[in-house]
Formats: sequence, C-alpha cells, structure tokens
Amino acid sequence: MCKNMDWSPFPSHPTIASSKRRHRLKHSKVQIYRLSWKRWEENMKKDMELMNLKLYLENQSIIEENEKLRKKASLLQQENLALMSEYQKKFPHLDRFSTTLLLLLLQKH
Repeated sequence: MCKNMDWSPFPSHPTIASSKRRHRLKHSKVQIYRLSWKRWEENMKKDMELMNLKLYLENQSIIEENEKLRKKASLLQQENLALMSEYQKKFPHLDRFSTTLLLLLLQKH
C-alpha cells in the first residue's frame, strides 16, 4: 500500500532544512565560544598564578632587605648611644641636647 517508507508529515522543505542548518551553525558557534572562553580563562589563571609568584618573590626580597636595614639601623643606634655616652663622660657639664649638637658639628668637619 504504502510504497514510501520514509514518509513524514513534514516533507523536506527548504525552510525546514535551512532552519536545521542554522540551528547546527548556531550550536557550533556556541561551542566555539565556550571553548574560546574556557581557553581564555585557563590562560588568565596561568598568567595570574605567574604574576602572583613574581609578586611573592619580590615581597620576600623586600622583607629580607628590610630585615638587613633594621639590623644596620640597630647597630647604628648602638654606636650612637656609645658615642653619646663617651662624649657625656668627656663633657659632663653638657646636657643631652648640647652633646647631640656637638656630635653633629664634629661629624660635619
């Protein structure tokens, strides 16, 4: 009776075929967009991790330099106190301000 086994209530019509093609193209574009976005996110994550590592290493270097400067400042302060004590022994009649002023004048010469 029915010779055509592929009978469909919607015969192949150019608009239906082009609609399917448009849907497939749109689906492909969405997949490409998602893959591109995912690749971009992965690259950004790698860049951020690298930048974070560089900043961490720079921070560690600054901390080490800061510690060296603190030690140097501490030694200079101890040396300053020793010199102040020495000058106060040599010039007991001078007060602390005068001794400091004297030290500054002697350093300039």
